[in-house]
Amino acid sequence: MPAVPPSDKPTNSNPDRLRTFAKYSGLGFQMLVIIGLSAWAGTALDERFQNERPWYTIVFMLLGVFIAMYQVIRSLTRDS
Repeated sequence: MPAVPPSDKPTNSNPDRLRTFAKYSGLGFQMLVIIGLSAWAGTALDERFQNERPWYTIVFMLLGVFIAMYQVIRSLTRDS
């Protein structure tokens, strides 16, 4: 059997993979918390002011999505 030549590609070490996984899963949890808290705040305001339509919930959830996306983009561009 012929000898297999060593690969020129550097392999990712296990700690690097774990660090990358932790970073991206942390971003997911951060998005979840931001959007969840904004939805909770909007719902609480809608209940407090007894609106016919859930305007506060809609506005706060959209604001939460924009803030979460801003945080993700900022984090990804800072690491590049």
